[in-house]
Amino acid sequence: MLPPRRFLPSFSLLSAFEAAARTGSVTAAANELGLTQSAVSRQISALERQLGVALFLRERQTIRLTLAGDGYAREVREALRRISHASLNLRANPSGGTLNLAVLPFFGTRWLTPRIGRFLEAHPGVVVNLITRLEPFDFRFDTLDAAIHFGSARWPGATLTFLMDEEVVPACSPAFKTKHDLQTPADMLRAPLLHLNTRPDAWELWFSRNRIGFDALHGMLFDQFMTMVEAATAGLGAALLPRFLIGRELEQGLLVPAVEAEKMETGQYHLVYPPDRATYPPLAAFRDWITDEIHHDENRQDMLANGGGIGQ
Repeated sequence: MLPPRRFLPSFSLLSAFEAAARTGSVTAAANELGLTQSAVSRQISALERQLGVALFLRERQTIRLTLAGDGYAREVREALRRISHASLNLRANPSGGTLNLAVLPFFGTRWLTPRIGRFLEAHPGVVVNLITRLEPFDFRFDTLDAAIHFGSARWPGATLTFLMDEEVVPACSPAFKTKHDLQTPADMLRAPLLHLNTRPDAWELWFSRNRIGFDALHGMLFDQFMTMVEAATAGLGAALLPRFLIGRELEQGLLVPAVEAEKMETGQYHLVYPPDRATYPPLAAFRDWITDEIHHDENRQDMLANGGGIGQ
């Protein structure tokens, strides 16, 4: 429900205020909006009268935001950005079938992007916009419809749909495996290890899972899975990598399991979204598609692991 109209200033008043606040000049705002200085000044004054709050301090020929005006400018700028974003989406797809999806960088690049064409082909009226996000956010203050989340099954204020567990494997190049004579999990203690800064204790957990004692573990540090995969492929070290995201390297022989070890699952992937968006058609269609796609992938990996063929 919208608030009373007296608390809803017109778009022209807000635009004049935002431009003046951003540029710090009535003249610059007037030039940007194609108006006269007096017109912009009148609009700002009208907004102040409507709100009952002084938004600018006027000092000779200059203006400066008040404390209240500065906070209001931030809120108005974000609101105008969201309106602009919604308008661009509507223009790109007049049917209104737009899905704004937050994705993790490596998951988006390696798993989702190569497959998303199948979803778009099956749902020609839907446009999908992919936005990279590394951390959870508040859907109430964002334009995103859903997100791919890795970790524990928690996201305040959101509904979670389970996608899959993540299994990591110690992977390295074939030459690296031969050079360091890697045969058992204990052999990994004398090999260079690659670390991801968002999972700093991954190797410690792996050695503990395999009941191997260790001292401090050192090695190259990376901030993205993608660069760590490239480093492992180049023979710079062994890395703990999600099995389902390095299928291409494993199939092509660029990477191999460094050793046979205990299976290790590090977390879960979920599709998360606000409860009131659960029945939004593009999101509902995507939710059904991605769960089916993951189920198909899991069946395929099981068949490969068992030495079976894959049907068409």
